[in-house]
Amino acid sequence: MKIAIAADHAGYQLKDSLKKLLDELGIPYEDFGTSNGQSVDYPDFAKAVAEGVAGGSFDRGILVCGTGVGMAIAANKVPGVRSAPIVDTDTAKLAREHNDLNVLTLGARVLPESRAREIVKTFLQTPFEAGRHATRVGKIHAIERSTVQ
Repeated sequence: MKIAIAADHAGYQLKDSLKKLLDELGIPYEDFGTSNGQSVDYPDFAKAVAEGVAGGSFDRGILVCGTGVGMAIAANKVPGVRSAPIVDTDTAKLAREHNDLNVLTLGARVLPESRAREIVKTFLQTPFEAGRHATRVGKIHAIERSTVQ
């Protein structure tokens, strides 16, 4: 498994903590930035990670901003990405099992670091159940293909 990870200025410190977690777990990753608190535009970072996941260069992505919401909105504009801001491990588990969530977004301003680390572990360790859920994810893909850009 290879992870694409990025954050905006609000999330870079949490992102650095999550990179240490990935190192501890032995999971390779590529950091798409940012690396300081200077204001940046989160859609740029969300796009880079989302395109990497959708294009198959990465198995999953992790994005961090203030709430996780902006990153999720931006990432979901890339066809093939299923992203959501997650705030607990139960939702992380179900989002993987039922929705095949492939880009996790986290809010550095709304989550304690310890909970964010547990959410990431759950996101990485939970497989997609497929079965009836695969049909539903397939319908999401059909919506993407039918939507006029």
